[in-house]
Amino acid sequence: MVKPAGETEGPTLSGAGHNLDVARCKDPATGVAAPHWQEQSLKPTNGSYRLILPLINDWEEIMTSVKEQEAIKKLMAFLQEWDSARKVARSRILDNFIKSNHGKTGPELELEFSQGASLFLARLTAWLRMIYMYGTCLGKLLKSIGIFLSAASGHRYLMEFLEIGGVLTLLEILGLSHLKEEDQRESVKLLQLVANAGRKYKELICESYGVQSIAEFLATSRSAEAQEEAQLLLESLGHGNPKYQNQVYKGLVAVLPCTSPRAQQLSLQTLRVMQDVVGEAPGSVAEPLLSVLRSRHLEVQYEAIQLLRALMACKVRLALLKGLVALLIAPREEAFAFCDETAQDPALLCLREPMLVYIQQAAAAKAIGILAKESAEVAEELIQLKVVHSLMVAVGNQDHVDSQRQASISLEYFVRTFPFVEEHMRMAVGDTLFQLFMDSPETWYTKMDSFHAEILASNRVDIPKEMERLQPTEAHLQSVGKYTSRWLRWKAEDNKPISCHTGILHKQLVLSPMQCRYANHPVFKAIQHLLFCLI
Repeated sequence: MVKPAGETEGPTLSGAGHNLDVARCKDPATGVAAPHWQEQSLKPTNGSYRLILPLINDWEEIMTSVKEQEAIKKLMAFLQEWDSARKVARSRILDNFIKSNHGKTGPELELEFSQGASLFLARLTAWLRMIYMYGTCLGKLLKSIGIFLSAASGHRYLMEFLEIGGVLTLLEILGLSHLKEEDQRESVKLLQLVANAGRKYKELICESYGVQSIAEFLATSRSAEAQEEAQLLLESLGHGNPKYQNQVYKGLVAVLPCTSPRAQQLSLQTLRVMQDVVGEAPGSVAEPLLSVLRSRHLEVQYEAIQLLRALMACKVRLALLKGLVALLIAPREEAFAFCDETAQDPALLCLREPMLVYIQQAAAAKAIGILAKESAEVAEELIQLKVVHSLMVAVGNQDHVDSQRQASISLEYFVRTFPFVEEHMRMAVGDTLFQLFMDSPETWYTKMDSFHAEILASNRVDIPKEMERLQPTEAHLQSVGKYTSRWLRWKAEDNKPISCHTGILHKQLVLSPMQCRYANHPVFKAIQHLLFCLI
C-alpha cells in the first residue's frame, strides 16, 4: 500500500469536512495498535489511506455510559421536581407514576429510576408520615407505595418501608374515623401485602396491636368492600401464625356484638374457617355467639348455626347447649315493644313489633333441631337439659309464629327418636292434640287455640327428673333378678302361654338403657336377653 507524500506520522482521514486522528489508537509503550482495533482500507479519489476504527462493542459501551448519565440526570430532575412541588403538582406526579408503573417488577422499577427507585420510595414514605392524619392525596400515596410493596423481586422495598415504621402508620390510619374509607381500604391492602410476606411479618403486625385495630375497623366500617378486605387480612393473620392465632380468634369474637350484619357474617365465617386451626375454642365465645342469634338477617343466623355445629366437638359444647335451651323460654315482659310515636292517630298504639328475644327464640329452636339430628350424644345431653319442656313452651308462644314452627319441627325429632319423650308429651297435651302434632308438625301451631297454647306454655314435663326417679339401684336390680328366677320356676309349672307373663316382667324392668348407669350390669343383661327371647 503506497503512502502518499505529505502524510504525517499518525495518519488522518480528510474529506467531507471530517478530520479523524487515529494515532492515539496506538499503544504508547510499543507503538503498536491495540488489539481491539482493526485496519480498513479506503480508496478515495486522491489516494489510499490506512484507518484504524474501534469495534462495535466499544461504541456500545460509550453509548451506554452516555444513556446512564442522561437517565441519572432525568432521575435527579424528577426528584427535584417532587421536592419542590406542592399538593396539586405532587398529585399529578402520583397519577402519572401509578398509570405508568402499575404491575411492574422490582428490576423494572429500578430500570425506570436508574437504580434509584428507593430514593423515590423514601420520599413517598416520608410524606405519608407527614400528611396521613389530614388525608391529603392519601389514597394515591398509598397506591404508589403499594406498587413498590407488590413488585415481584422487590423484597428490599418492603424492608425499607418497615424500617421507617410503615406498619404502625398504616394501623393508625385505620383508627382515624375522619378519613375516607377508600383510603383506609388502601391501608388494609398494604397490610395484606406485609402479612403475605411471611410469618415474621404477621407477628410484627400482631405485636403492633394490629389485630385490635383491624377488628375495630371491620366492626365500624360502613363499606362492604373495606369490610371484606379487613376480613381477608384477619384470616391471613390467623393462618401460619401459631404464636398469635388465638389472639386473632378472640379479635373476631369481639366483632360479634357489633351492629353491622355484614361484619357479623364475615366474622362468623372466619371463625368457622379458623376453628380447625385453633382446635379448642375459648369459653368466651359462647355468649357472643348466642347473642348473634337475635339478628334479623338470615345470613347471619345461618353462619352462627354453622359455627355452632363446628363447636360441638369442643369443651364449650355444654355451655352452648345450656344457652340454647335457656333461649327457648323468652320472658313475657320483654315480648313486645310499643312505638312511642304513631303515623296517624297519636291516641292509637303503634303496631307491636316482635322483640329480638323472639327472633332469638326461633333461631335457638332451629339450631337445636339441627344439632340433635347430627349427633345422638348431643340429643341425649339436650334431653337432660330439659329441652322437651322448653320446646313445648316455645310452641305455645302464639305471639311469634316462627318460634312455634321451628320448635315444632325440632320437637318432632325428639318424639320420633325417643319413645319415652313421646310418652311424656302425649300425657302432657292429650291424645287429640298429640295426634294433630304427629300428623303435621310444621303446621301444628295453626290448629291450636289459646287454650291449647296455654297448656303447652305452662307444661311441667320434666323428663330428667322422671328418669332419675325411675333410675334403678343395685338392690333393685338384685330384686328384679330374684323375681325373674321365681317367675321362670313358676312358668315351668304353669301351662299358660309365655306372652301372658311378659307384661309382668316389663313392669319390673322400668329403666332406659340410654340413661341407666347399670345398663351393663350382668343381671340387667340377662333380663334383656330373656325379654328378647320372649318377645
